[in-house]
Amino acid sequence: MSRLYWLGAVVVAAVSVQPCLSAEWGFVRCDGTTLRDDAGPVRFVSFNVPNLLIIEDAFGWGRASPWRWPDDFELTDAFRALRQMGGTVARSYVITVRRDDSDMGPFVHVTGPGEFNEEAFVAMDRMLAAAARERVRVIVPLVDNWKWQGGAPQYAGFRGKPPEAFWTDRQVIDDFKRTIAHVLGRTNTVTGMAYAADPAIFGWETGNELDAPAAWTREIARAIHELDPNHLVIDGNSLHGVPEASLAMTEVDVVTTHHYPGDGVDMTADVAKAIAVAAGRKPFFVGEAGFVPLTEIRGVVERVRESAAAGVLLWSLRFRSRDGGFYWHSEPACQGRYKAFHWPGFPSGDAYEEQPLFTFVHDRAHRIRGLVPPRAPVPETPSMLPTSDPAAISWRGSVGATRYVLERAPTDAGPWQVVAANAREDHRQYRPLFADESAEPERPWWYRVAAVNASGTSAASQPVGPARSSLRILVDELDDLSRVADPSPGVEIVTANARAAQEDASRALLKAGSRIAYRVGGPIASVHVHAFANEPGATLAVSLGSATAGPTPGRRSGEAGGDYGYLVPLEFDARADGTEADGVTLTAGDRPLQMSRVEIRYHQAPGP
Repeated sequence: MSRLYWLGAVVVAAVSVQPCLSAEWGFVRCDGTTLRDDAGPVRFVSFNVPNLLIIEDAFGWGRASPWRWPDDFELTDAFRALRQMGGTVARSYVITVRRDDSDMGPFVHVTGPGEFNEEAFVAMDRMLAAAARERVRVIVPLVDNWKWQGGAPQYAGFRGKPPEAFWTDRQVIDDFKRTIAHVLGRTNTVTGMAYAADPAIFGWETGNELDAPAAWTREIARAIHELDPNHLVIDGNSLHGVPEASLAMTEVDVVTTHHYPGDGVDMTADVAKAIAVAAGRKPFFVGEAGFVPLTEIRGVVERVRESAAAGVLLWSLRFRSRDGGFYWHSEPACQGRYKAFHWPGFPSGDAYEEQPLFTFVHDRAHRIRGLVPPRAPVPETPSMLPTSDPAAISWRGSVGATRYVLERAPTDAGPWQVVAANAREDHRQYRPLFADESAEPERPWWYRVAAVNASGTSAASQPVGPARSSLRILVDELDDLSRVADPSPGVEIVTANARAAQEDASRALLKAGSRIAYRVGGPIASVHVHAFANEPGATLAVSLGSATAGPTPGRRSGEAGGDYGYLVPLEFDARADGTEADGVTLTAGDRPLQMSRVEIRYHQAPGP
């Protein structure tokens, strides 16, 4: 883009902004070192929500890519969860950039210098519309320092220049400013509101964890203000303490820091130091903090709450999936202990104190705003997802629900009986949430679900069905080996490196030649196995009864490799040909397998 185009964009944006704001909403602005809106001081305890602009965690058998755009159900779930816990601010991840060695494919915002993906920005329109509906403000970092979703290195690479050129090369800087002009000059296709006039935007962050020189920060901050005089400019130099140069810049409105564990790191002390450095000079908030025990999170939040700092955003919250359950994201730091959090906290997060963390956040997120924490509302009615198979039952859950009551009936009008009084949506990752092994074969069944928390039970969902199976079902998700009849020595349940296994939290590791066996209550008709392997050539032998079977290659069911080193997802199928065997043995070939889910269909044994 020419410099003339850039100047033109500034003029057009400046004259087109016509804010239409309610008294209790309004823009966030600086009042000395305090942040305020039309209702008073703006303070917050809340979360980063990295999937707001683009989802990087959409796993599932048969899916070609883990990337997709969030839909309205998912965005509403995210913002309602934040509001219910007391959060009023969310920070997204970055405006994404095409990267040739990435698995992102078309799921990027910037495809080249001055070239933009309209589908990506329509998704951003929907996100901001949802944020406005739920009264949560969003911070958007405009570029990443890192390569993961494309950022500074890719802008330089478009021009055949080294990564450091992003900070100093005039052509590359102007390329980035073209992106800024495109974003800030946009009108939302959902709401009809110019981004520059949208109070759902808390502010524009120059980038995520930048190593930017002061001259670059000043130029970019000035450019943002020229395009959008209504919103704050937040300095994205956040990893190494509060930059002295940024405190002195009139172009920068707000400074922020990120905090994670490391050798000799005292996170609470580091936050206190950052607060002290910024005090009396600029508004400050903690932009990211995480991967530490709750005792340290308490220390960080209390330092913020007791100071003049605006707030703190913890890392990180993932919302529900349109396909049932939640999106999951394991973090490699701290020996893989931590995962993304899911409101309101579940037993699956006990290892990283999810439930007590949310109890604490709910309290402090209200008290930092001078409010008494309210009791959780009764969950809204969940929604069943269509199914024709009793082994594959899922639903879209309700914000604040801690468990569900699942019911079954022979008709869509009842009579209803409870199948599971404590059904959960947090213990399965990208699998059906429930398998009804008690469903009588050859009969149609309808299902419905109600959401429960400490405040009460929702109305029942709409019924779905008919779901029918001609056979009995056994489904083993391999949380443990309790359903396995005869495991080889050394077969073990593994939970480490879940990210590589599409976030499956537990798998049975079979070394080469190892086996597991099952016995069911009648002749087996079919066996279906989901597994992961280091390479696509892994095999599995499925032997029914005394009949032995040779190794069979699996059917590949998704992508492998990528930035996270995804394992190869494989599916294995076997059908019984006239055998009366009620037992099956699964034996790994000459390469190890991580078995994820075993599904066995079998005939009911005749009665006495």
